[in-house]
Amino acid sequence: MHDSTRNPADAVHHGMDSIAKPADGGGQSAMDQPGQAPVTVADGGNLLDNNPKESKRLTRGRIILRRFLRNKTAVFGAVGILALALMAIFGNHVGQWSFTDVDSKAFLQPPSADHWFGTTQGGRDVFAMVVEGTRKSLMIGVFVALLQTTIAAIIGSSAAYFGGWWEKVALWATDLLLVVPSFLIIAILSQKAGAAKGSIALLIVLLAGFGWMLTARVVRSLTLSVKNLDYVNAARFMNVPSPVIIVRHIIPNIASLLIVDATLNVAYAVLSETTLSYFGFGVQAPNTSLGTLIAEGQRSATTYPWIFLAPAAVLVFMLVCVNFMGDGLRDAIDPSSKSGGKA
Repeated sequence: MHDSTRNPADAVHHGMDSIAKPADGGGQSAMDQPGQAPVTVADGGNLLDNNPKESKRLTRGRIILRRFLRNKTAVFGAVGILALALMAIFGNHVGQWSFTDVDSKAFLQPPSADHWFGTTQGGRDVFAMVVEGTRKSLMIGVFVALLQTTIAAIIGSSAAYFGGWWEKVALWATDLLLVVPSFLIIAILSQKAGAAKGSIALLIVLLAGFGWMLTARVVRSLTLSVKNLDYVNAARFMNVPSPVIIVRHIIPNIASLLIVDATLNVAYAVLSETTLSYFGFGVQAPNTSLGTLIAEGQRSATTYPWIFLAPAAVLVFMLVCVNFMGDGLRDAIDPSSKSGGKA
């Protein structure tokens, strides 16, 4: 029977004991139950931070961007490349001279208000020539990198996916091109084209055609580790065409390597074009590039240094920025790298 004569103080004490003591049978006490526990300000802040809507916004692209932006040298490289691209696009509108104009009153003049980087022996403005050379070298570098990476992705992934005779042919062609003296072949063919229309396009094709082999071997190795995964097998069992599987399922999963490789290939292409043009085998007059400007300025580098220093400085700055940016992309995309910090 219920005891109505219990002391109120004992009732309060008994109630406090029931709150503090865990429930029998593995149950939870009143304080352990989430619905009855008080929420502090700190806990409320944590709950807001773990909002599922906010978590969904943190995609892989945003994580890569955060890691990239934490790398100061990578940001410096990206800003430098952007500045060079803007100079190459709008530089002709900033200066008052075109790279083909000749100032008959200013031969071998040092930098001045009229000619910011000085003039050459023929009276041409060095700043205008550097702008045109930067535009040409950047254009060649970007197109070579894109074409070269595309060829490597197609040949490497298809060789690993199909296997058989096609893989043997692709590996044989890759090994053959690796031992062919590509510099001599490019020099001979580009020299024969000279400054004719389409010579720049021919140089781009030649540089890309002899530069895709190492990347293709890496792509093949990555494709071998991807092609037997469940989603690829599922697409194969659904009778999805093989080219579609390669383009939509395999290449996107190795895209991080291709992005980094394409970025670093820009520096390779610019340096290759500069070397060929320096020896007279790349870009031919009346076209100009950083290589032709350096070749022209090195003959008078000690007496009229501004002709040589301006294109050389732009070339070094471009290569440094591209390498900084490529290294930053590699660290940002690679989850095992600690250079970009935590996302």
